Amino acid sequence: METWEVEFEPHNESEEKSNGENDGGVNVGKYERIASAVGGGALVGYALKSRSKTGVALGLLGAGLLYRGATGQCEAYRALGVNTADSGEDVARDVHIEKSITIGVSPNELYIFWRNFENLPQFMEDLESVTPLDNTRSHWVAKGPGGKNVEWDAEIYNEQEGEFIAWRSLPDADVTNAGSVHFEEAPGGRGTYLKVVLNYNPPGGKAAQLLAKLFGKEPGQLVDSNLRRLKQLLEAGEIPTTEGQSSGRETTNEENTAANPAEPLAGRAAAGGTSFGGEGGVR
Repeated sequence: METWEVEFEPHNESEEKSNGENDGGVNVGKYERIASAVGGGALVGYALKSRSKTGVALGLLGAGLLYRGATGQCEAYRALGVNTADSGEDVARDVHIEKSITIGVSPNELYIFWRNFENLPQFMEDLESVTPLDNTRSHWVAKGPGGKNVEWDAEIYNEQEGEFIAWRSLPDADVTNAGSVHFEEAPGGRGTYLKVVLNYNPPGGKAAQLLAKLFGKEPGQLVDSNLRRLKQLLEAGEIPTTEGQSSGRETTNEENTAANPAEPLAGRAAAGGTSFGGEGGVR
């Protein structure tokens, strides 16, 4: 079995400009360097074994990641004026996602369902649990790389009832993230136009994000899938699997007040019996 050994060059942060414009200076953070080295080694190893055209391309990419990890230098960062080596604040910026969908329930109903964060694991595949800590803070547990759980606390920092919710993770989060969800009345009385905006830093940095895309776990596709699951849950009352069986987590009667498989929100709204208040197609 081949092993890869990478030595990280020490650097004096006081001699570097924080905007990453210094010539030859380290502008990649410690954990990004480690992830780049590990990911680069994996890609080079794959290239040596496959010896195909695709393998050669991945090998060249891996060599670039190994260089990035060993030296702590990234020319793309330098061109953009980005420096993550000595940034004191943890900002969600590595991955940016915007997705939308139209769901056949009213904006107020959808807002109330989403605002009860304990409902979210019903349709978010990798989300294990959300535990409210108070009216604005909550504790989140999700499946991370390799099946290991990642956890973080989040806070709502801006909100307009029935219109939008904006959140951000608190310090020491396993996954630094921030985003917002917007609820707008869809044209023609078709329900709600739901838009989700998400920024986050994947565990392992941008190298981990790249590997996820290469091996089929693209974040944007996962958000798309989760929104479609939400649409199915609220309009039909269940989430069908590829075998035609309903899918989703078991919930108690108290937890399932927002979406009962036998009585979806859309059905209750049409019958005038919804406990929330009021009213599909995928965009």
